[in-house]
Amino acid sequence: MNLSKREQRLQKTSYEGYLEEMRLEAERVPRAHSSELANSSEKARTEICTKNLLERIVSSENMNKALRRVERNKGSHGIDGMQTDTLRSYLMENGKALVLEILEGRYKPKPVRKVEIPKPDGGKRGLGIPVVVDRVIQQAISQVLTEVFEPEFSEHSYGFRPNKSAHQALKQAEIYINSGYKVVVDMDLEKFFDRVNHDKLMHLISRKVTDKRVLKLIRRYLTAGVMANGICVKSKEGTPQGGPLSPLLSNIMLNELDKMLEERGHKFCRYADDCNIYVKSKRAGLRVMETVRKFLEKELRLKVNEEKSAVASPMKRKFLGYSFYFRNGRYRLRVHPKSLNRLKDKIREVTNRNVSMNFEVRLKKLTEKTRGWMNYFKLADMSNALKEIDGWIRRRLRACIWKTWKKGKRQIAHT
Repeated sequence: MNLSKREQRLQKTSYEGYLEEMRLEAERVPRAHSSELANSSEKARTEICTKNLLERIVSSENMNKALRRVERNKGSHGIDGMQTDTLRSYLMENGKALVLEILEGRYKPKPVRKVEIPKPDGGKRGLGIPVVVDRVIQQAISQVLTEVFEPEFSEHSYGFRPNKSAHQALKQAEIYINSGYKVVVDMDLEKFFDRVNHDKLMHLISRKVTDKRVLKLIRRYLTAGVMANGICVKSKEGTPQGGPLSPLLSNIMLNELDKMLEERGHKFCRYADDCNIYVKSKRAGLRVMETVRKFLEKELRLKVNEEKSAVASPMKRKFLGYSFYFRNGRYRLRVHPKSLNRLKDKIREVTNRNVSMNFEVRLKKLTEKTRGWMNYFKLADMSNALKEIDGWIRRRLRACIWKTWKKGKRQIAHT
């Protein structure tokens, strides 16, 4: 059998050594062209930055960083059942062949495992869980492509980006509202992650990525399919939530919306597919709603959920779990009632008297859930809400203690 030069070299080189070769080869590209970058056109700069992109993706430094990230995040298994705690040993044994398959364009991602989780506002949200090996590769792709696309993204986009957060989006929204933009155009995209058009997305990526091998690999991830009840259904549209690459791809798609809004001078905050546009009157808001709807449907082939979208006062809408109220001459952040109810649901689970649990364990679980919730909603005025929650928790804990005491008393009586 005739072997390619790369295959012959791989037979004589360890996995770590080969990845080190790839790292050095990839690093030589930007250094060799640094002077060209300063004087070339935007198109030429893009081509230089994305040259040998696949080698940068599979470099040892990038792959090891991706592996550590996937191990740290843990998460559920994919269709092959492999867990993150066995991932490192698997890659040590099979990594050389995996890298070769990727570089030669022969690697085919496995279908994702379909799971459904409850949505905060009711219903179910579908997730696609990739196998752990694919999570590493997706994470490696995401890390490199983030460097390529991040400079292009809008400052008004806050979701799944380095040094950006939901809290920053909420603070900016508060500034807009207190600057006189007291009407919000709340856009809800109908099943956004399920309806991303593959051809449109790949066109947007190809404007910055010139390495066709990378484009082919991303396309394969988009069309890998979904495994549900033992049946694999090929994906014709959408980018399943659950993989490390999906958030970046969603930002690449919706960055087109950001650019349109910026060109028109609108005040807005977008966190993933949750976009709020702030205007000064309801009349202006209705015009903006119609303009954005047409843009999304025509240019991005996305659909606006008419029932969940609205032009209204920010005090009547929910944004990233928060809402607003007016006091002492200004609008302030508050916890939306639905977010408070979700906390209560979590507390009910932990303080269920019919679930046998050691009191110290119950208290620890309760502390974990309330601490995370309070940390996220720390921007809001929670004095009244905390008083209500504190009293409610105390009553439920007393009920748990009382039931345990009565149970112990009955057991003593029967001895």
